[in-house]
Amino acid sequence: PLAVRFRMAPPPPPPVSLPPLVDLVLGASSCCLACVFTNPLEVLKTRLQLQGELRARGSYTRHYRGVLQAALAVGRADGLRGLQKGLTAGLLYQGLMNGVRFFLYSHAEDAGLTLQPGGAVAAGAGAGALGAIVGSPAYLVKTQLQAQASAAIAVGHQHNHQSVSSAFETIYRKQGLLGLWRGVNGAVPRVMVGSAAQLATFASAKEWVKKWEWFRDDSWLVALAGGMISSVAVALAMTPFDVVSTRLYNQPVNEMGRGQLYRGFLDCFLKISRKEGVLALYKGITVAYIRLGPHTILSLLFWDELRKLVHHYQHHGT
Repeated sequence: PLAVRFRMAPPPPPPVSLPPLVDLVLGASSCCLACVFTNPLEVLKTRLQLQGELRARGSYTRHYRGVLQAALAVGRADGLRGLQKGLTAGLLYQGLMNGVRFFLYSHAEDAGLTLQPGGAVAAGAGAGALGAIVGSPAYLVKTQLQAQASAAIAVGHQHNHQSVSSAFETIYRKQGLLGLWRGVNGAVPRVMVGSAAQLATFASAKEWVKKWEWFRDDSWLVALAGGMISSVAVALAMTPFDVVSTRLYNQPVNEMGRGQLYRGFLDCFLKISRKEGVLALYKGITVAYIRLGPHTILSLLFWDELRKLVHHYQHHGT
């Protein structure tokens, strides 16, 4: 009987615990690896979220009509390299944001905070917020580069940056140091929601999978199954915040460095709802899920496996 199986099962191994600084490096590395594979989907998501900005449905030309068609449109107009636009800035963002995020979450784990009721969610949200602040300049540049396209399929404001370095230089020269953090008020709630959902559900899902003994406790399939479940929660919770964040980062600014379309997070949220309809807050949700699923799975799988590898070498050597 199942109950007997549970009683007779050996106790699970102790959780992997590593110094927070090591987790910073592993967390950043795992998310950068995932980014290489999922950046083309990030490009498509950005285009879909900017399409029809502040215009009623049916009043604009839809250049992108789904994941496959959007990928073909970008490939035809900008070539295969167009699907990897913003990759360098994306890697920089992933390294900065997730390095901080995993570092702080590891601290919370070591302190036992994640074992308290709601502790995993709170730790994930807090770590995500600080990570978003640190990585915001890189995300700003990434979004603007990914929005750039040939005139035939362009959506949203076109900033016409020539490279990552020139984008940083232009923003700094025209808007000052604070200009590099423009849009951070949209990034913080976006990453707080996504990080809390990802980290909290991944941990819970892994424990649930282990409880039912679908796979061996040390199998990478446990992390894979946990990541698949986690990605559903992240996509549902994060997409409206993601749309708002993309709009805030890509909007044009005046000579004072103020956004010309939105005054802030709430103003953007309300304008999208009123002019495009509430469902516009879920623009690009399909590609967002398709992108979040693999990214969540790959980043958390890489993180989990790298942690176990480092833990093994720390205790057993070569």
